[in-house]
Amino acid sequence: MEFTSFELNALAATYVLPFLINLAIAIGIFVVGRYAAKAIKALVQKVMSKKAGSDPMLVEFVGSIVYAIVLTVVAIAALSRLGVQTTSLVAVVGAAGLAIGLALQGSLANFAAGVMLLAFKPFRQGHFIDAGGVTGIVENIGIFSSTLRTGDNKEVIVPNGKIYGDTITNFSARNTRRIDLVYGIGYDDDIQKAKEVLNNLIATDPRILREPTPVVAVGNLGASSIDFFVRPWVASADYWDVLYDLNERVVAAFAQHDITIPFPQMDVHLPAKATARATSDIPGAEQDA
Repeated sequence: MEFTSFELNALAATYVLPFLINLAIAIGIFVVGRYAAKAIKALVQKVMSKKAGSDPMLVEFVGSIVYAIVLTVVAIAALSRLGVQTTSLVAVVGAAGLAIGLALQGSLANFAAGVMLLAFKPFRQGHFIDAGGVTGIVENIGIFSSTLRTGDNKEVIVPNGKIYGDTITNFSARNTRRIDLVYGIGYDDDIQKAKEVLNNLIATDPRILREPTPVVAVGNLGASSIDFFVRPWVASADYWDVLYDLNERVVAAFAQHDITIPFPQMDVHLPAKATARATSDIPGAEQDA
């Protein structure tokens, strides 16, 4: 089947030329839209960076999400210009997204928790925390998981969903901390003398803060000891050093001033008849007596 020049011109004018025009417009939409997406991403990141305390990782992540959304809209607009039925395409993409979301719901939960941690900042890198069943120093806060270093130098990677879904204790959030200590003395010891010794130990340690006022008081009358509650305040960075040093100094000071640190014990009193009966049960005890 041969086409005449008139038919070829008509075919080109009816189909080819409009398609080429739409293709050129679609390419133009995509190119301009891509530059617009980059500009919007840069603008969003600039605005977030000016905000005090914005995490660089969160800024980059939000910028990438904005860029992907704008570029998707641009691609759909370009395909629509070419005559592609974008309605069915959007439906297919949505169904695929739903299926992927159901398959990766655990990862998406960690992802969402990571975004919340970066946005609300319950802790920062370098803070000492207890979260997700792990106690350690925060070394990295990622999108899906965070890395903590424990006191014995182990690296523990904890999913963000486990951290954000549980109680978070941040030991570094405040500049000061209170040390809670209990020291027991014997009932035969001088209470005022023991209290004076404890107050002197606190007063002579420059790391212990004067405000809030340290507390030294009899807090409990135990079964075998009188318990002093000692509550000094220190800078968060000095917490462990002061705790260890104070324990050592209290033991030495009590020994120097003849103040006993009792241990649990029980006195058993037997009647005279019971004692005689127990003695008679021992072979040869009467002859020895």
